[in-house]
Amino acid sequence: MLFSELEKICGGTTQITTDEDTSIYSTDTRSLQGSSGEVFIALSGPSRNGHDFVDAASKIGVKNFIVEQAPNNVKINFLVVDNSVKALQKIATYHRNQFSIPIIGITGSNGKTTVKEWLFEILSKSSFVVKSPKSYNSQIGVPLSVLEIKSNHEIGVFEAGISQPNEMDKLQKIIQPTFGIFTTLGEAHSEGFSSSQEKLQEKLMLFREAKKMICRSDVEWFDEIRNHLSESKLLTWSLTGSSTYHVEWSEGKIKVAGVSYSTSLQHISELENVTHCIVTALEMGVSPEKIQEGLDSIKSVPMRLELKKGINGCFVLDDTYNNDLIGLRIAIDHLVSQKQNEKKTLILSDIFQTGRPDDELYTEVAELVKKKGFQRIIGVGKNISACEHLFQIEKKFFRSTKELLDDLPEFSNEMILVKGARDFQLEKVVGRIEEKNHGTVLEVNFESLRHNLRQYRNVIDQSTRMMVMVKANAYGSGISEVSNFLQHEKVHMLGVAYVDEAILLRQSGIDLPIMIMNPHVTSFSQFERFDLEAEIFSISHLNQLLRDVQNSMSIHLKIDTGMHRLGFAEEEIPQLVELLRSNPLVKVSSIFTHFSSSDSPAEDTFTHQQVEKFDKIYEQISKSIGYNPIRHACNSSAIVRFPRYHFEMVRLGIGLHGFDPSGKLDLRHTSTLKTIISQIQELPKGETVGYSRSGKLTRNSRIAVLPLGYEDGYLRVFGNGRANVIVNGKNCPTVGNICMDMTMVDVTDVDANIGDQVIIFGDAPGITDLARIAETIPYEILTNISSRVKRVFVSE
Repeated sequence: MLFSELEKICGGTTQITTDEDTSIYSTDTRSLQGSSGEVFIALSGPSRNGHDFVDAASKIGVKNFIVEQAPNNVKINFLVVDNSVKALQKIATYHRNQFSIPIIGITGSNGKTTVKEWLFEILSKSSFVVKSPKSYNSQIGVPLSVLEIKSNHEIGVFEAGISQPNEMDKLQKIIQPTFGIFTTLGEAHSEGFSSSQEKLQEKLMLFREAKKMICRSDVEWFDEIRNHLSESKLLTWSLTGSSTYHVEWSEGKIKVAGVSYSTSLQHISELENVTHCIVTALEMGVSPEKIQEGLDSIKSVPMRLELKKGINGCFVLDDTYNNDLIGLRIAIDHLVSQKQNEKKTLILSDIFQTGRPDDELYTEVAELVKKKGFQRIIGVGKNISACEHLFQIEKKFFRSTKELLDDLPEFSNEMILVKGARDFQLEKVVGRIEEKNHGTVLEVNFESLRHNLRQYRNVIDQSTRMMVMVKANAYGSGISEVSNFLQHEKVHMLGVAYVDEAILLRQSGIDLPIMIMNPHVTSFSQFERFDLEAEIFSISHLNQLLRDVQNSMSIHLKIDTGMHRLGFAEEEIPQLVELLRSNPLVKVSSIFTHFSSSDSPAEDTFTHQQVEKFDKIYEQISKSIGYNPIRHACNSSAIVRFPRYHFEMVRLGIGLHGFDPSGKLDLRHTSTLKTIISQIQELPKGETVGYSRSGKLTRNSRIAVLPLGYEDGYLRVFGNGRANVIVNGKNCPTVGNICMDMTMVDVTDVDANIGDQVIIFGDAPGITDLARIAETIPYEILTNISSRVKRVFVSE
């Protein structure tokens, strides 16, 4: 539709410079290319205002904007509305009304994205299907998903998620499902509802105009569903009792309505999700043969992008489950946000089920890849290979994954995106180019980091700056990757302990200001070269800097107000200000102090005394030098407990990783330590396990050996049953002493096999649980994870 037509749909007022058709809508300027038909929708949020990015979008060529306040730019088209989110939803509703294809709406507490992805795999074997990308199920994600419906699509599959009352009504009007799937009712997202009944009733609003809703009937909450939906609307399946479809689960088999289907899925939640898909496909008229073909191509859905270290200094973004245009755009934007290496390479398979001519499709892909700064593409598949001529960058094409593996190009210091349809099994390519490990990985979740960052941003004023501490390898999480994430999230400054860390960040594409908290005097010569800023904490420290400085330089003054670690004492301030006044090349960017006990309410009086001393010294320094540097004092716990002491900047550290001593914030754990079972031994009662024979068996036991030890950061104190790990959902205690490279655990009561995944810490046991056992703090558990443990960075 023309941009000028949006006023009739959304209301508001327009300014039109040159009218044009609109086809791509985005709320994030980083996903835009400046192509014809793009529309940027400026959203106003608690921590970021989209209107601040209108000029940036205009400069890259975007010509159409939906805003809540009129911009000054007279060369663009804009529609001014009262609420940008509501405008986006109205446009999506209008767009949905132009199509009469079957639409499947999916909701529930868990499994929405899995069911959607698996159902897509099955239905796309016989129809052109459009689906929500990733987990786009929110008030913004749903309309963006529905706007992807094109004239060639035959079926739509969209998921809808809610977190509070009155949200589903809006999503129902956008999706307007003709068929529905209700996955399950659980505790997820319960905070906004007074009861599980209220949450269920709200979710079921998605299906108020649907012809049929598919759900499981032999569950405790099914009676509540019957209270809200008519029997004629319900299509049910069950393992026991009466239902529309009788289902049987057995080893490697699912029987639905008398027909058996083969599957590699084993866990109950997976079997439940795939049964929803089979029943829905049958109702859509898909043959059992096509259903089996779809089942053969599905696996446990990663639902995330995984950033891994690769060979020869490369980083690999693994997105090898499916391949569609909107998913490709998301993955490309994610890769571009990481700046560790300048060269970018895309390994891309054929893109199926678009219904578009290949020339048209791959012309769009070629333009996207070029505009996003990729230097090389490696294509896999007959269709993309036939369009090789469309790509005007370094290129190499293969008709199959086997051909690529047989003649794998060289990779060195590159950012590599691997994006492919499931049929191509490009995970084999990832396995060849990722850095090898010994089976133990620390998985760091970018979405949890983003959630925690927003929790802290929500408790500070928009004008308050945020420095994030990334010392000690970003608390063990990976300094380069976490810092690139923080730069993408537009924090104001980073803090490290030593110059080597800061230089690594500069070499990894970080251009944010960096403060070094403990710079050695011999490193001052590096500050100008790498544009670094020093914490200065003593007169001798400052004198050494003044001897080395040749040009203007920013410094940060540390004041000791009671921590008694580093910092200027009160009696040193007169000498300090005299040195500063006589050396105008040195500019004081900030003056700060460090609270010793901000996490301890019993010491609040002392914290207040620290601030009184800090205020007095700050006033003395600022008056003497003739200007007012910014002030900062609050660490993670103080950000929450002492909002009046936020000053002009706060310093976020361990809170980013999910630890809030105040307990007032809804933080998520960000790291999961995983390993595998290397060997299982069947040992009789009376045998012993490990050094010093400390693991004495009191029964016939199955003992699993894990490739993880105290060299990896799993402390010896966790041995002899003091800590548990999780194997296939069950607690398994350690047996005997923890070795340097290995740990033994008791899996007697678990169906465990060699190669099974083992959770060392994550949701449970948590890092806090291990810290309690070791009588230490979570910081130590996190930072102890050694560098030989591979880090994998995931984004939902």
